[in-house]
Amino acid sequence: MAAISVEPYRWLPPTVESRAPPQFAPRDAPSTRPDGLDREAARRVSYVTMNPRKIRRLVAGSPDASIDSNRSATLSPSFVLSRALAAAALAFTLGAASAQTTTMPAAATTTARPAKANVVVLATGGTIAGAGASAANSATYQAAKVPVDKLLASVPELADIAAVRGEQVFQIASESFTNEKLITLAKRVAVLAKDPGVDGIVITHGTDTIEETSFFLTLTVHTDKPIVIVGSMRPGTAMSADGTLNLYDAVAVAADPSSAGKGVLIVMNDDILSGRDSGKRINIKTNAFGSQWGALGSVVEGKTYWFRAPVKRHTMNSEFDIETISSLPTVLIVYGSGEMGTAMAEAAGKAGAKAIIHAGTGNGSVPDYEVDTLKKLRASGVQIIRSARVPDGFVLRNAEQPDDKYDWVVAHDLNPQKAKILAAVALTKTSDPKELQRIFWQY
Repeated sequence: MAAISVEPYRWLPPTVESRAPPQFAPRDAPSTRPDGLDREAARRVSYVTMNPRKIRRLVAGSPDASIDSNRSATLSPSFVLSRALAAAALAFTLGAASAQTTTMPAAATTTARPAKANVVVLATGGTIAGAGASAANSATYQAAKVPVDKLLASVPELADIAAVRGEQVFQIASESFTNEKLITLAKRVAVLAKDPGVDGIVITHGTDTIEETSFFLTLTVHTDKPIVIVGSMRPGTAMSADGTLNLYDAVAVAADPSSAGKGVLIVMNDDILSGRDSGKRINIKTNAFGSQWGALGSVVEGKTYWFRAPVKRHTMNSEFDIETISSLPTVLIVYGSGEMGTAMAEAAGKAGAKAIIHAGTGNGSVPDYEVDTLKKLRASGVQIIRSARVPDGFVLRNAEQPDDKYDWVVAHDLNPQKAKILAAVALTKTSDPKELQRIFWQY
């Protein structure tokens, strides 16, 4: 390849006074400059007006450049050529990149949204499906009037949080729930829980017996999928009705994967409660439900917040299974009071009760005149389970009565109606009072 001869430009620095732009002398310029330098000396480019550090960075490492003591840099033709070729290559690269950036279409970027959870709403009636004569009727109304399709249609926002479909299982007021209906509902829940196309289940229910149904499902349905029971304290026709928000919250909880594995839940008034130990504590206000142990969490604007988790056995860890239960034995509650007599306990025995839940005063107390009656009933095979009418606290074994001596069972912290449910379920497996007591400790 033939050598390329490059004649370096001679930079003429401007005077301080003019500050005119720098000019470059043409090739045919005289051999001498106004300052008297000859052509050989003109090969040196003077950087008198530049910082010496900049000059050193420019020529550092080049064998074809040097800096003299007069702060002038001497650049050889090869040095100038190499710098020129590098600059040209850089300009070409940047130009090509710029052209590619401007001509190529931007790639479409989309973030796939997670599929909505599939939630099935099983409707059983209750106040949440009720209707009153006027908007002013918040406590006087007829329950179980609105079918599930209209109930869901009244909350169109449900479509924003889940893919929801409904089934009408019953259309009753919840005080009319029977053991047969409990079993029917639980079996349907169990079938849906096994369906891989179902992520969560919501049950609309009358508030009067939500606590019994929720505990029964907690004991008998083997699944870790969210099961949420919801109701309302006012019919949908009332001013400031609470049912629509409760239903929205319940679906949000059932659709949330974080709700899995926490047992059957009750969602009311923004609270997420355990189906094991929560109940109706007020009969006319919207904050009707609670537990002496507190809520598990809260749901606000469709988002769940958790604060505790159940520690008792439930659902997947339960030894009971709805698939093996076709009926429940009779269990009756005898309510304690002053001068309660013995007639109620005797009547329960004659009615064929397999167990009596004695809802005693205080710490499950039994009046002295009733002890012999209960001992005779136990001797005949009826289980005696001491509970308390006091809403909070728990019954201590061998405290008010010598339970070991009488072969009785204590309900621990379960209220009488929940103790009734556990006793009925437990009796499908055993009639040994020691085993029954173990079950009451563990559930």
